[in-house]
Amino acid sequence: MRVSAILVAAGSSRRMGFDKLAANLAGETVLVRSLLAFESCPEIKEIRVVTNPEKFGAVNEAARRLGISKFVEVIAGGTERHLSVHAGLERVGGECELVAVHDAARPLVSPSAISRCAAVAAAHGAASLAHRVADTLKRGNAATEVIGAVSRDDLWAMETPQIFSLALLREAYAGVLARGEIVTDEVSAVTSLGAAVKLVENTEPNLKITVPGDLAVAEALLQSHPL
Repeated sequence: MRVSAILVAAGSSRRMGFDKLAANLAGETVLVRSLLAFESCPEIKEIRVVTNPEKFGAVNEAARRLGISKFVEVIAGGTERHLSVHAGLERVGGECELVAVHDAARPLVSPSAISRCAAVAAAHGAASLAHRVADTLKRGNAATEVIGAVSRDDLWAMETPQIFSLALLREAYAGVLARGEIVTDEVSAVTSLGAAVKLVENTEPNLKITVPGDLAVAEALLQSHPL
């Protein structure tokens, strides 16, 4: 099984207030932590990073310094996430059967979780890490008042990586671009074709760094669950 990984790192970090991917997390940046997780996963054969041009130098230097042997190249991202993913897809060669797309802002993903997701994708063509929704959910109105409850039965919160056959994901993104749609993850693109995506339950920490407080949580989790 040959899996090509695309790490998406071209976001603006609007909610963070600063570049979250360059933030320090236990001695390395958030982005580098994600790189290291995929480097350590045996199913991953190559890694591409899609990011802003001003980060190219830092990514290349980190890959060289840490001896990340699976790193292939850094690619300029687009104005929207799906355009960045498409840019990465364009560079993946046909020798890889599967492609894994991962938000680099999830630096705690474990190599074992990536492997489990890859195995399910190899068997079914499409898979995503996810976790069951545990919180009580309420629907609010424009005045931030509760107007009803939302059942959490059968609800899952999506994570990354999301892993697909290369041909399937390329077909899905061709349709997204042709229709001028904006999708926030690859599962949305693939299910628009009517294809089934398997959920791979993840019970390990896979926090997405979104607001400043997430860095402190990620640091504590990394110390208690070293990758």
